[in-house]
Amino acid sequence: MLFKKKKIQVTYDKENQRPVIKASICNGEQVAGFQDIHTGAFEEVMLIRSQDDLDEFMSMYGIEENIGKIY
Repeated sequence: MLFKKKKIQVTYDKENQRPVIKASICNGEQVAGFQDIHTGAFEEVMLIRSQDDLDEFMSMYGIEENIGKIY
């Protein structure tokens, strides 16, 4: 492969948001995003279909700690 895909480093408000995975109980769909600590509002970022998608989400935002799940 001649050209590599550039890794985009994006930031989020670490003081007011936390990274979470929102999982559906019905169909098992998982969406990665950020939950507001104060209001509980969830902001979707990307659909998680495999471990590779989760790894991409974590590297995009520089997340090193474990991500919690909400239902």
